[in-house]
Amino acid sequence: MQTEEKDLRDRTKQFALRILEMFSVIPKSTQAQVLGKQVLRSGTSVGANYREAYRGRSKAEWSERGERHVR
Repeated sequence: MQTEEKDLRDRTKQFALRILEMFSVIPKSTQAQVLGKQVLRSGTSVGANYREAYRGRSKAEWSERGERHVR
């Protein structure tokens, strides 16, 4: 694995871990929990989307998958 790819993988993992940590400390009110769950879903999906794109069969497929998730 190249250094740049490993760096991006590590940063997406750290981002997801920080999102989990943030979710654990938000207030337990209904409004905060609703917003927190949305942030949790979107924040942790970044790593999953990167992983899916990285496992593409070719550079063209990686690029296409990566662009699809940016939209």
